[in-house]
Amino acid sequence: MLKLTRFAAAGVAAAETLTLTFDERCKSRLRAALDSGREAGVWLPRGTVLRDGDRLTGDDGVVVRVKAAAEAISLVCADECLLLCRACYHLGNRHVPLQIAPGELRYRHDHVLDDLLQLLGLEVMHEKAPFEPEGGAYAESSRRYGHHRDG
Repeated sequence: MLKLTRFAAAGVAAAETLTLTFDERCKSRLRAALDSGREAGVWLPRGTVLRDGDRLTGDDGVVVRVKAAAEAISLVCADECLLLCRACYHLGNRHVPLQIAPGELRYRHDHVLDDLLQLLGLEVMHEKAPFEPEGGAYAESSRRYGHHRDG
C-alpha cells in the first residue's frame, strides 16, 4: 500500500491521481484506491482538508494529485446580490458548507435546504459536479501562507 503522509510542492508532476468526495477530503486518515486501482493510505495532520489539485507524497517519493469527485450539488444563481447574501446567511447559520462564486452558490444537495431557498424566491438547480466549499478565514490563511505544506 502506498502511504501518503505530506504535501508535495505544487508544481511537481504527479504519477497517480486520487479522486475523493469532499467528505473524504476532510479526513486526515483514509484508506482509498487510486484511480489506477492501487491501494493507498492517507495519514495527514488532524484538520487537514484536501483541495482539488493538491499533491501528496510519502517516503517512497511517488506524487499523487488529489482530484475532487463529482457529487450531487444544489446550484443557485441570481443577479440580485442581496438575495444571494440572504441565502448565504441562512445556510451559513445552519453551518452548511458553501461554494460561493460571483452570482452563484453551491452546496451538497439537500431537499430541505432547497425548499428553504425556494421560499426565499430563488430557483434551485441540481447537477453532479466537484464540490469545493469555502474553507473559512483561518483555513484560507494557513493555505495562503504555506502552513501544512512542504513547498
